[in-house]
Amino acid sequence: MRRTKKGNPRILVVTPEITSLPVGMTTMGGYLRAKAGGLADVSATLVGALYRQGADVHVALPHYRKMFHIDVGNLINDELRVYMSNLHNSRIHLAEDRIFYYRDSVYSNYSNDTFMQSLAFQREVINNIIPQVKPDLIHCNDWMTGLIPAAARRMGIPCLFTVHNIHTQKRTLAEIEDRGIDAAPFWQNLYYERPPYNYEESRSTNAVDFLTSGIFAAHFINTVSPTFLKEIVDGCHSFVPENIRREIAGKFYAGCASGILNAPDESNDPQIDDFLEAKYNSSNCEKAKQVNKIAFQARTGLKCDQNAPLFLWPHRLDPIQKGCQLLADLVYDMVHRYWDCGLQIAIVANGEYQKVFRDIIAYHNFYERVMVCDFDEQLSRLGFAASDFMLMPSRFEPCGLPQMTSQYYGSLPIVHDTGGLHDTVDHLSEDGNYGNGFVFKNYDVGGLRWGVDEAMRFYFKDRAWKNNVISRIMDEARIRFNHDVTAQEYIKIYESMLARPLVDKSFAVK
Repeated sequence: MRRTKKGNPRILVVTPEITSLPVGMTTMGGYLRAKAGGLADVSATLVGALYRQGADVHVALPHYRKMFHIDVGNLINDELRVYMSNLHNSRIHLAEDRIFYYRDSVYSNYSNDTFMQSLAFQREVINNIIPQVKPDLIHCNDWMTGLIPAAARRMGIPCLFTVHNIHTQKRTLAEIEDRGIDAAPFWQNLYYERPPYNYEESRSTNAVDFLTSGIFAAHFINTVSPTFLKEIVDGCHSFVPENIRREIAGKFYAGCASGILNAPDESNDPQIDDFLEAKYNSSNCEKAKQVNKIAFQARTGLKCDQNAPLFLWPHRLDPIQKGCQLLADLVYDMVHRYWDCGLQIAIVANGEYQKVFRDIIAYHNFYERVMVCDFDEQLSRLGFAASDFMLMPSRFEPCGLPQMTSQYYGSLPIVHDTGGLHDTVDHLSEDGNYGNGFVFKNYDVGGLRWGVDEAMRFYFKDRAWKNNVISRIMDEARIRFNHDVTAQEYIKIYESMLARPLVDKSFAVK
């Protein structure tokens, strides 16, 4: 095994997005926030946990000057000198290219722009950051870093590749090399649309698949839930391309693949959440949730009734993945079946199905019973605290965070039995001593109706008994779904790949 130094192994985490960095890693840590999705949270979680444990962890990140609120042109000479010194004397390594500097968001709606950004990022990591850091292990994430495992293999550096989403890009070696990446030394470690004959034959006519290349070249891979990994291997999802399924299956059967659950952001905590009308914990949740319910109802136009069972939809309205069409087909039945107890449905989410739900509300005059509005972080947090149940009938789910977040707030999830939902939600037992939500097997309206009926059966139980169950679920969620648990799973993989402990207590991290 390649060794560059004594002491703690050096880990380089390569990510296009991150939410925060721990104090002490760099004086710029408070500025470096660029988020598009769950990858940013996972990256921050892992880096923070590694740093707290004393690991020699480094981060490669694009230099999003505008998103970082850094205007280099306005810095005077002394400020610029300090700024540049911070860049070169920290564990944060910012990839420099003008394509990053003036962006308002991590990714673009134009696929070619995002592709060019990914090439600039990977060029800087391969050509400059890896030689500077000299890592013992590299951890890459998604197709935007898909060329790096091939380069790392050529350099003899172990590489972990995390598959967060089944999205990819395909471009030829000529296009890759025209952007400053000399792929000739590691071209054989890449995955192509067709088997390559030789470098010259393939350079201009045989496209490289970025995501599959990352999977193919990495020494170890992981998805973001164990069940989703097995579903891919078993061919359960038609949307997963066969080449990606085959390469993941190869890693799985070779013992080089695992599933590691993400965890909710640490700020999703009703004890400290400033977006709530009343903060609470598992011991005083009943009264506080009623206060938050009234506040939420008042803000959204629902009828103010602290005893009304409230169902929350807090994630995007995507009919391909999230199952919003099942809820649309069930809304009328739900409201009328439980009309006398005042059942309410709150949709705080963006997506094309907003209009469908608004039409249903208008047609049936459900204005005080059902509401739909654009996603808003503050309103969503208040919705978790106000709601009794959270709806997540996904067709498939690589991991999912709302079903874990809802448990933090004492809102019980209703989910389809798939992927990360299978790994994080167990159907509530009759005695209330086991389980944390309501799980339906069949992906159809009947399945979701059964899940809702199970939830309402729970809602009508004795109040004291019900509150004890909710308190148990809240306490268990904090223990089971947290950043330290997630980080420990990654650390186990690192140590297995390095064949040594990640932190050598006889050496201090400098």
